[in-house]
Amino acid sequence: MQRTCCPDSASLAQTIEGRRLLQQESGEKNWYRWGPYLSERQWGTVREDYSGDGEPWDYLVHDDARCKTYRWGEDGLAGFSDVEQKLCLGLALWNGKDPILKERLFGLTNAQGNHGEDVKEYYYFLDALPSHAYCKMLYKYPQEAFPYAELEEHNSRRKAEEDEYELIDTGLFDDNRYFDILVEYGKGDIDDILLKVSATNRAAVAHPLTVIVQLWYRNVWSFSSGVPRPALKLQDGAVHCDHPDFSDLSMVGDQAEFLFCDNDTAAPDVPYPKESFHLAVVESRAESLNPAMTGTKAGLKFEAMVEAKETVTFRARLGRNKTLEDFEQVMNQRRDEADEFYHQLQCRIADPEKRLIQRQALAGMIWSKQFYYYDVDRWLEGDLIPPPSSRQGGRNRDWRHMRNRDVISMPDTWEYPWYATWDLAFHCLPLALIDSYFAKQQLLLFTRENYLHPNGQLPAYEWNFCDVNPPVHAWGCWRVFQIDRAQRGGDGDLAFLEQVFHKLLLNFTWWVNRKDVEELNVFQGGFLGLDNIGVFDRSKPLPTGGHINQADGTAWMAMYSLNMMRIALELSLHNPVYEEMAIKFFRHFLNIAKAMTNMAGCGIGLWDEDDKFYYDELSLPDQHGEMQRIALKVRSLVGIIPLFAVETIEPETLSRLPRFGQALNEIFDKEPELAGLVSHWHEPGRGDRRLLSLLRGHRMKRLLHRMLDPGEFLSEYGIRSLSKTHETNPYVFEMAGQRYEIKYVPGESTNRMFGGNSNWRGPIWLPINFLIIESLQKFHHYYGDDFKIEYPTGSGQYSTILEVAEHLSKRLVRLFQLDEFGQRPIYHHCERMQQDPEFRDHLLFYEYFHGDNGRGVGASHQTGWTALVAKLLYPRRPLRN
Repeated sequence: MQRTCCPDSASLAQTIEGRRLLQQESGEKNWYRWGPYLSERQWGTVREDYSGDGEPWDYLVHDDARCKTYRWGEDGLAGFSDVEQKLCLGLALWNGKDPILKERLFGLTNAQGNHGEDVKEYYYFLDALPSHAYCKMLYKYPQEAFPYAELEEHNSRRKAEEDEYELIDTGLFDDNRYFDILVEYGKGDIDDILLKVSATNRAAVAHPLTVIVQLWYRNVWSFSSGVPRPALKLQDGAVHCDHPDFSDLSMVGDQAEFLFCDNDTAAPDVPYPKESFHLAVVESRAESLNPAMTGTKAGLKFEAMVEAKETVTFRARLGRNKTLEDFEQVMNQRRDEADEFYHQLQCRIADPEKRLIQRQALAGMIWSKQFYYYDVDRWLEGDLIPPPSSRQGGRNRDWRHMRNRDVISMPDTWEYPWYATWDLAFHCLPLALIDSYFAKQQLLLFTRENYLHPNGQLPAYEWNFCDVNPPVHAWGCWRVFQIDRAQRGGDGDLAFLEQVFHKLLLNFTWWVNRKDVEELNVFQGGFLGLDNIGVFDRSKPLPTGGHINQADGTAWMAMYSLNMMRIALELSLHNPVYEEMAIKFFRHFLNIAKAMTNMAGCGIGLWDEDDKFYYDELSLPDQHGEMQRIALKVRSLVGIIPLFAVETIEPETLSRLPRFGQALNEIFDKEPELAGLVSHWHEPGRGDRRLLSLLRGHRMKRLLHRMLDPGEFLSEYGIRSLSKTHETNPYVFEMAGQRYEIKYVPGESTNRMFGGNSNWRGPIWLPINFLIIESLQKFHHYYGDDFKIEYPTGSGQYSTILEVAEHLSKRLVRLFQLDEFGQRPIYHHCERMQQDPEFRDHLLFYEYFHGDNGRGVGASHQTGWTALVAKLLYPRRPLRN
């Protein structure tokens, strides 16, 4: 198909998919009604935990999932559901040898893995449209019995210093003895769901395959009295839905055997329980199926002997149309429309490799939308299933107002099938490239009364809503507003900006009141999402007593202040009421900057002039009640995060908001030392702009000198989370006979802090690198091309700040690109994945990356924030002079 490319972003709206998104936003058509909202894992979650000891991983395990009914959601393989997950669609597979029917992905629990929880399957999100009118994923299904016990045993014996034992290490994929199960969904209309399964035998010999397309209701009748039980019934050669919301829908397919049972846990009064398909297919117990051809779970069972290198297809359709006559025509149209949409999005990206990376990253974002249901008050008090009495004093007891029942962008569809608020702020940037309406709705969602705590705290995640994440929500809102405005033109969505600003005022106040122990404008925060980055577990009381004044917590608050100031300035251009709020947040920023340099006027700050770096400070009360302050001299991202507190102000803004400019002039005239500390207010830069930053030229240069040193932070693939100098010179802290050590560890964590599945002591984390790049762009926006720094440190070569930002961006993209040897750094650990195009060209977007070789580490499908690479690949608009 010949396509032309329009140069402006608004041309996305002119595609067929773009018109669908406009219909969704206007309310004309609900294209969001069906989507890939089915979780990859519901077992092992906090919601499903009804244990007395609060150990979710041990209460409902993988082996129970096929037979026990879930309370709060469903999971499945390559699944779809309606937006409230009342009706679910997914696959079950059997290769004739597996001990159980493959209905969901397998992985290790936190205790079983030598680096915490970890999915042990290979699946890839290859394509998707934001309306879900077309979605495609690939699952690699071995032809031999799946080695569940072997994976558990080998990994449980391995130490934290050893590599993980992966599925590919078992030899299961040798001689290509596996099926590629390609799953495609297409929509004929909002309630017309087409499902095509193409199974390719990669082996040199024929092998049998059973595919079951499953349709089932989420069980709500077992937990609430008076809720009627819906039904699925065989009627006129189709599975008919007997449910008030789906009464006109039926499922048809290619010639297949119909299966029926109930989505209920086995019990004396449940003759055809949830596991019946497994019993009938794997154990040949046909009596497990309901001969009356009715139930709350139904299946279309297809069987085939797939010849070597051959592909067989199985088709099903859920909707009002009970035929497959136009199936291929509709599916082909949706594929073409996906190509049209991404062609338009990527019209200025010439490199096919970069287009592949961006498209698969965005596909992962769309497939990572999941239905999330958690009513905390009901979970605490119980319903027809009573909780243990210990729950009243357990986790999340202070969050009874929480009633989450929404589709949410999740960090990882298997490892993190629950939201994390700071992750979500990053998710929304790549989402905004393709569906800014959805991105804005996600950001607003977390500020609503059934999420935001009455005291103003944003929820962290279900394991502990009270944990504290970096306050990046305002940044995410502002950046999504900017992306949306660039796409649509005009003044932008000021109603969105104003609405979220008012709610974030509550959250900002919570930070100021709760996380500044000494009321010195120096913040603690605790965990702040950076798991094991500190000497101590920062989410718990310190073993030394006292508290830590965190360089990162304080810098995040400085950034938060500037973000809120930036939003207030934008709103002030249209409503002068907000001008005073902009001044207020500038004053907050100024107080934080002053405190970071001189806490309580005692001459002690978080900046170390000798080391030219920011450090956390341990504050311990002595016997006289005075604070003893000890710098924790670990060179980590903690000391780089102050870079993020930077903002430039256009001269046009100052001319239109004279009160703001006048207020800042008065402050700086009265306190000139503050002006010199945080700004070049009286020294207009490039384009007559003004700069506000925690780092002026000298400190910025010195900090960048360390950050851009290959012997410290600069890797071939981005900025490390810990200086490489700590590899040979670990940081050691000793007190009261206790010894604490931090050493550079570029890959998986070697300690069990926070479960051991995350490591901030060396690897490269894409969201922090993204913020570094954006901050450098802002500095260049002020300083221009005349301001140059040595890059890399020690090279004798000098670059503008913008050139450094562009080079860092290229290093991050390089993680996913084929190198000169035809290999991708993310797969550095696996020769098969490097050489076999059936693996190599399907991308995984890992949680983080090895600090030396770029290998993907941690959760393998954390597309959420790693998909920021899609934004890095999106061509930037030229900067104004």
